[in-house]
Amino acid sequence: TFETGEDFNLEQARNLRAIHAIIFLNKRKDSKIVGQKMIREAGPHDLDELLHLYLSLHETAIPEKAQPYKKSAAMVEDPDHHIIVKVLDGKIVSSCICAVIPNLTRGLRPYALIENVVTHHDFRGKSYASECLDFAKKIATETNCYKMMLLTGSQKESTWNFYKRAGYNHHDKTAFNQWLD
Repeated sequence: TFETGEDFNLEQARNLRAIHAIIFLNKRKDSKIVGQKMIREAGPHDLDELLHLYLSLHETAIPEKAQPYKKSAAMVEDPDHHIIVKVLDGKIVSSCICAVIPNLTRGLRPYALIENVVTHHDFRGKSYASECLDFAKKIATETNCYKMMLLTGSQKESTWNFYKRAGYNHHDKTAFNQWLD
């Protein structure tokens, strides 16, 4: 890292971020494989399966193909947007998204936002979502994030306990949402 002060400038900040991105991109090609189980980042070919998995989250239908496919290619190629998937016997059974957000505070260190944590109904209770969150934490650490945040709409105590066991707390910050539709 670098110190802020007289010697600090925007070019140094950009260079540091570029170095972190290069280090991370070299590492992100690796996947953790154990038997027929794998944790990895999703590719464009995974979109159909992910959209079906999201039916286990809160979606009620799969959107028409044209729009999501265009946007998903940009998401997959964005080095700060990570769609993490747990694959079991060739099928995606769990997923989460880890977005690395640039930041102007904390020595210009980014933070990570975790969203869309989901496990297929038939595979819950097997720690697959925990593996996705662990992979997200590795990404956040490797990209020099100073914190990770997530929001949940669930009021279930079991869901809250799951996030607490994963290392999150609900005491540090208060979340406010404004729905736009």
